[in-house]
Amino acid sequence: MNFSFTEEQELLRKTVRSFVDKEIMPYIKEWDENQHFEPRILKRLSELGLMGVCIPEQYGGCGMDYNSLAIVCEELERGDTAFRTAVSVHTGLNSMTLLQWGTEEQKRKYLIPQAKGEKVAAYGLTEPNAGSDVAAMQTTAVDKGDHYLLNGSKTWISLCDVADHFLVFAYTDKSKKHHGISAFIVERTWDGFSSKAIKGKLGIRAGNTGELFFDNIRVPKENLLGQEGEGFKIAMSALDNGRFTVAAGACGTIMASLEASLKYCHERSTFGKEIGRHQLVQQMIAKMEAGLQVSRLLVYRAGWLKNEGKRCTRETSLAKWQSCDYAYEAANDAVQIHGAYGFSNEYPVERYLRNAKAPVIYEGTREIHTVMQGEYALGYRTDKPLSKTLPAWPFEPAIEESLK
Repeated sequence: MNFSFTEEQELLRKTVRSFVDKEIMPYIKEWDENQHFEPRILKRLSELGLMGVCIPEQYGGCGMDYNSLAIVCEELERGDTAFRTAVSVHTGLNSMTLLQWGTEEQKRKYLIPQAKGEKVAAYGLTEPNAGSDVAAMQTTAVDKGDHYLLNGSKTWISLCDVADHFLVFAYTDKSKKHHGISAFIVERTWDGFSSKAIKGKLGIRAGNTGELFFDNIRVPKENLLGQEGEGFKIAMSALDNGRFTVAAGACGTIMASLEASLKYCHERSTFGKEIGRHQLVQQMIAKMEAGLQVSRLLVYRAGWLKNEGKRCTRETSLAKWQSCDYAYEAANDAVQIHGAYGFSNEYPVERYLRNAKAPVIYEGTREIHTVMQGEYALGYRTDKPLSKTLPAWPFEPAIEESLK
């Protein structure tokens, strides 16, 4: 095993860290207080090539490996979860899914501008009555010959008011339950599409999250992703990628909590010595350090499997579950270390704690992942090879004739 990063990856980390320090850290307190999503950040991420960091060059991306995406997510979440979420949704849930399941025509039309950051993409699976129970969704797509007629709604959709393209899941045959769900590429500009932001969130207030509404939207047949009835498989494979980025981002929350706590431990004194000298404070610091190292090992192991072109649903689930739990604990301990000041937004740790709660819930709750891991261990669950997989890294440099 090789646990070292390449020079390219080290440079990537420094680049993203510098970007976060200069363009997010000075403003995030204000954005969070005002529940303001700053679109300028997406433009700057695009200029740096970070919206398609792990997409092959022939499809408009940087062609870096999947662990490079993890590095980007970790460093962005060190600034704020909102901007890691944007990359998670745009790249992990949408673009990587198009890379895996899309036709060459779909990749040319949608993936290339997304990887370049010219278009922003989002993912629409969750509904008011369909979260962990995907089969409870009510959104439908009725075959009308040369198009589908899409009706329904989605909720808790990141980038709801910002994205240009949406990967939307709907029933094409409700009688088949999971096997009757299909996936569609939907454009914001189509008649019958609308969105509405959700305000008053506990955390990730600097992010754009909300609802999507579909009122008799005509979806061309060529915008069906995969085959009819493959939507559930596509959704779950997308979540493998999204959960990977969420797990990587959680490492950033742990890192931010640890950095803030270390700084405060050296600044604050009680009973005649720095608070870092107290053993119970050291215990909390040690837990953060252990959580960071364990989480990184789980994340980068999943990334290595992705680089090898292997399915890693089990490993990604474990990484997502554990790293998000560690992140919440780290943020909670950071508030405790800061004492009364941790309860105030004078210091960033209260924001870390508020932000850290959402990843414990979305993209598979803690309870869902606990059940999954138990079923894997007991042999009740196994992962079968998918009909289509993400390309292994390094990506083939040759550009297909159809793309020239």
